[in-house]
Amino acid sequence: MFGWLKRFRRERAPKSEWAATIDAETITIHDIKGDVRSIAKDDISSVIIETNDSGPWGDDVWWILFGPDNALAGAFPQGIDGERDVVNYLMTLPGFDEAEMIKAMGSTANAVFILWRRTETDDASTSSA
Repeated sequence: MFGWLKRFRRERAPKSEWAATIDAETITIHDIKGDVRSIAKDDISSVIIETNDSGPWGDDVWWILFGPDNALAGAFPQGIDGERDVVNYLMTLPGFDEAEMIKAMGSTANAVFILWRRTETDDASTSSA
């Protein structure tokens, strides 16, 4: 699906070398190579999970966040430090598809699951808040 993830999937990434943090305004992801990506919560345009068939030895569940103009904002494998806090926040997004998330977590195939997309209604409620 997303070829750029292949470089991380070859072997299981040491989870201690990844981290996700969240504060009042921003989600930040630190990857295994030391790169840092941040996105303002208000700029998230979609949330997906990509699964692959590399498990149980590889990282087979990836959270992927997109920002303005559907540009990649960050990605991280399941199980890293801070994942729970970030996912708990994402699940509060209006219209977040928990059933699709559960389906993704049970997948062992190469697949993409769209959990949330910003709509015009979301934009209107964000700008009036």
